[in-house]
Amino acid sequence: MTECVTYAYAVARNTAGLEEAAAALTGVAGAPVHLVRGTRGDELVLAVSGVPAQDFQEDALKSHLEDLAWLEAVARAHHGVIEALAALTTVLPLRLATVYLDDDRARSILEAEWHAFADRLSRLAAHIEWGVKIYVEPTAQPAAPGTGSVAANDLSPGRAYLRTRKAQQSVRDDVYRAAQRAAERVEAVGRRHAADRARHRVQQGELATAPGENVVNDAYLVPRDLADEFRTEVSSAADGIPGVRVEITGPWAPYSFAMPPDASADAAEGARP
Repeated sequence: MTECVTYAYAVARNTAGLEEAAAALTGVAGAPVHLVRGTRGDELVLAVSGVPAQDFQEDALKSHLEDLAWLEAVARAHHGVIEALAALTTVLPLRLATVYLDDDRARSILEAEWHAFADRLSRLAAHIEWGVKIYVEPTAQPAAPGTGSVAANDLSPGRAYLRTRKAQQSVRDDVYRAAQRAAERVEAVGRRHAADRARHRVQQGELATAPGENVVNDAYLVPRDLADEFRTEVSSAADGIPGVRVEITGPWAPYSFAMPPDASADAAEGARP
């Protein structure tokens, strides 16, 4: 028999029908989901699955995290469980690949952090998360060297190159200033409608799948009853600003706000799509 460890998805506030809903879910590695309860009562539960221990031992996990196909499959399953539970109750999403030796160890963590979990769940009740990214797209071309006061033929190759580079930099500076205007508009919307904001690292390299350069990557915690206003106003934040695009994603479970501020950003990046 394959040795298993306990994979944890989220802490949740228990509610009618949650156990049945969890049992119908398929989690990481195709494993069924179940709830772990503490000894203090049924108010809080931990959603978990049994997964093969050999895949989550330190060396194996380090190797798996470099396998994009494996990582994507785990992230999709992790996210799917959390979103299904979040449709029924308030959840605290846990970091991707959070594992414990067994259900008893998971239960001990739930009990040890009971008051902190309960407090955080109360703060997040009736709130959802929206992701907001701002991209710059400096597509405008600088004027050709010959259009200024000195014709291109009168410039040495070195001076012509420097003039072109200066013009290109000027275009980029203009676009970044424009992005700042869009960011200020988004922040103003957040002050009106959001309960909290989390700043994440901008996406670069393999994470930067969208066109343009990502210059803002924030998350906002928004009351459900203000979600439509927030989304509509953020979506129009770049209106009339050439070269800047605002992308809003969600709504999500509150990945960026489930943990204390010093830990929430890294956890959200590992868990949220």
